[in-house]
Amino acid sequence: MTRAPLRHLACIWLLALAACTHSDFRPDYPRVASTVLPVQADAPLVAYAGRLTAKHGSESGLRLISDANDALLVRIALANRAVHSLDLQYYMFHSDATGELLAQRLLAAADRGVRVRLLLDDLHVAGNDDVLRILDGHRNIEIRLFNPFLERNSSMWGMGKQFAGDFSRLNRRMHNKAFIADGAMAVVGGRNIGDEYFNANSNVNFRDLDVLAVGPVVAEMGQTFDRYWNSTQSYPIGAFHLHQTSPAQLDQLRKSMYANARQFSQTSYAQNLVTRAGDLVHEAPAGEWAWGAATFLADDPDKANPAANSKDLHMAPAIHAWLDGAQHQLVLISPYFVPGNSGVAYLKGMRGRGVDVEVLTNSLASTDAGDVYAAYASYRVPMLQAGVRLYELKPEATRTKGGGSHIFGSSSGSSSLHAKAIVVDATHAFVGSMNLDPRSRDYNTEDGVIIDSSVLAKELLVIFADITEPIDSYQVLLAPDGRVYWEGREPNGEMVRFDHAPGTSGWRRFRVSVGGLLPIEGLL
Repeated sequence: MTRAPLRHLACIWLLALAACTHSDFRPDYPRVASTVLPVQADAPLVAYAGRLTAKHGSESGLRLISDANDALLVRIALANRAVHSLDLQYYMFHSDATGELLAQRLLAAADRGVRVRLLLDDLHVAGNDDVLRILDGHRNIEIRLFNPFLERNSSMWGMGKQFAGDFSRLNRRMHNKAFIADGAMAVVGGRNIGDEYFNANSNVNFRDLDVLAVGPVVAEMGQTFDRYWNSTQSYPIGAFHLHQTSPAQLDQLRKSMYANARQFSQTSYAQNLVTRAGDLVHEAPAGEWAWGAATFLADDPDKANPAANSKDLHMAPAIHAWLDGAQHQLVLISPYFVPGNSGVAYLKGMRGRGVDVEVLTNSLASTDAGDVYAAYASYRVPMLQAGVRLYELKPEATRTKGGGSHIFGSSSGSSSLHAKAIVVDATHAFVGSMNLDPRSRDYNTEDGVIIDSSVLAKELLVIFADITEPIDSYQVLLAPDGRVYWEGREPNGEMVRFDHAPGTSGWRRFRVSVGGLLPIEGLL
């Protein structure tokens, strides 16, 4: 019997159980629309952004953030300097050390009168929302959950029941990332909020990219945030709880967060931040900004509604049309890369008209999604035959150069690629949340910014060249007999060839190969 009939039988059984499950969800809970606040010229961030943009007309400025420590510091600086509004939209906001530190900064901003709107996808919130519920009790903080689970049960059993009964809806997640301060400066890109995105996890750290933005593109980001915030897919967190937060609970949380922040400030990680901090928002040299015509792209929030089945809701066609303009070079960076037959044909077409195509993705040793790697692996041979150059990140890709830090920041933990970026002809660039896989294309909502700037494009190309050197990544090659193999450089300088996925056990490779036989590629 195939897995599909088994899944259908499980759904019937689980639906019967779910009918007896208690839910505190209140669909009639008031949901008041709100929009971005008018930009106030006297706000420090607005004044600074104005000075930066004064000579650039309708162009926007983007500053690439590759170092994970800088990524945290920029967000802290925006939260600290905002005086009117903070609008945050994230797929994940962990309750770990850096997540709590940023939450504490949001609470401090709210205490001084800043309006804070926090929109989170509910996949990683359901059943773990006690702190968020208390924060939502602050008069200046409002938290909404996107595409929520109606039952607040985070156990695998509880989540599984709901997935089984409402799979077509709950399979669609809000993967967007945005941090907008005073309507003047914003951070978008690949990073969620959590230790593994800011080099603060001793086990694994994601190599990622963001951009800090000023100029007209920030207004586009704010308008997109409003569409999501006011969409029918977003619900106030209070709609899932019967009891209101008391002032005493909020005061206790405030004291706890401040105490934890003081304790965190004594860690070696925090001390390292202090040594490099300054003020990364206000003290960035003018030469670090890339200027050009920029467009913020985002899926429509109704993409998360299975009944709204229209490609007009998707940003993927706009990305596709943009890629069509490539004449000489196409560089793709995606942690999860599943091109499918149509994607392979597209890249073959690129190669056929002389476009140089290079791809960086995760190796089996560095990925956190073996099923995605298995799907990608099935397309390697035809891509290599077409002349596409493939690179896979090593898990130990944290070396330093010339006594300085690695371009993504050094780490004591294992590395995993999480950056999503595209460069076209060394003059156009995209940085965002969108992976090059079926899930990002068809199910998740995504966002990102395109800019016509050779400065930013070349910055990304420098990063690509750095991280694809043999010491940091394996190049995947095709042997005369049609088999793939990997080449990389060992720390002693020796070039080594591998005939199977490097750095993995036979058991790991077996499990992934078996998993690759499952008919789930369209969901990856």
